[in-house]
Amino acid sequence: MARILAVTNQKGGVGKTTTCVNLAASLAATKRRVLMVDIDPQGNATMGSGVDKHALDMTVYDVLVGTAKASEVRVRQTPGGFDLLPSNADLTAAEVELLDMADKEKRLKHQLTELGQDYDYILIDCPPSLNMLTVNALAAADGVLIPMQCEYYALEGISSLINTVEQIRGAINPQLRIEGILRTMYDPRTSLANEVSSQLTEHFSDLVYQTVIPRNIRLAEAPSHGLPALLYDKQSRGAVAYLALAGELNRKQQHTQLAS
Repeated sequence: MARILAVTNQKGGVGKTTTCVNLAASLAATKRRVLMVDIDPQGNATMGSGVDKHALDMTVYDVLVGTAKASEVRVRQTPGGFDLLPSNADLTAAEVELLDMADKEKRLKHQLTELGQDYDYILIDCPPSLNMLTVNALAAADGVLIPMQCEYYALEGISSLINTVEQIRGAINPQLRIEGILRTMYDPRTSLANEVSSQLTEHFSDLVYQTVIPRNIRLAEAPSHGLPALLYDKQSRGAVAYLALAGELNRKQQHTQLAS
């Protein structure tokens, strides 16, 4: 069965979508079968994967409201080598419609369960807020991957997110846990980044990934070309870092499987 990871942070602009797209491509490059789920109405992960969000007949909206199955909506083999459940602005309506539906928190979970045998990893790109879409992602996930910048308010924000995860675990999804904390847009030349990074590893130790994602212009440019950085410039520091993260994730997964 696929390991389902929700890539989320309630703070915007931390590299969440960049992480989802580039990690999906990097995992695919290591011969893992990957599905990325874009559950953000902005559809940035969809566009960054080379799929035109304006030209879609069906999106993850249809999956959530029950007008289509996930297997009917998914886009097979994007340029990055992974499959995609795409999104666009239609998904905004789902936030309201879900409120009146039965089992509203687990609509996504039921659909992804049917696809679990097809993949090694399912990555969910969440909106930068705690709404019904994010709750669906957390209800479906095995783990939460938290991208964060090493800046002043980061530790306060991550504590809030961890409290949210604990609430979801207690109320909806007992299996949910923090998969890892990823330092993004990292600039080692600033004393603040180094200080916050040290505090992170001190407080969360093994939860902090060894891989650090640097500030890198290629990571910023790649989405405008509808490509992960690995295809846009595979030798860029950003592409190399996400390949390293994929390797770290694979090793962790293998260790977990051996331990069980």
